[in-house]
Amino acid sequence: MQTTQIQRTGKDYTMHQVNLKEAETRLAELIEEAAGGEEVIITRNDGTSFKIVPLGGVKARPKFGSARGLVKMSDDFDQPLADFEEYAQ
Repeated sequence: MQTTQIQRTGKDYTMHQVNLKEAETRLAELIEEAAGGEEVIITRNDGTSFKIVPLGGVKARPKFGSARGLVKMSDDFDQPLADFEEYAQ
């Protein structure tokens, strides 16, 4: 494994370059390094290189109506609050 310090946009990064055979045995560790912000490059015997890049989490979109029945409003919801009577005058 070859480790190189690089600087991009004012920040220091560590780049790991490993051959495919080594990457096969250390894949979980390399994925953790990429998730931590390090650049991980895997190189095949023919010289072709591949970068491990975290894609980020998929945000769940709320389904319309999914909270039906979970929100309760009191009957006096729109009545003025006693604490604010002096401000309303």
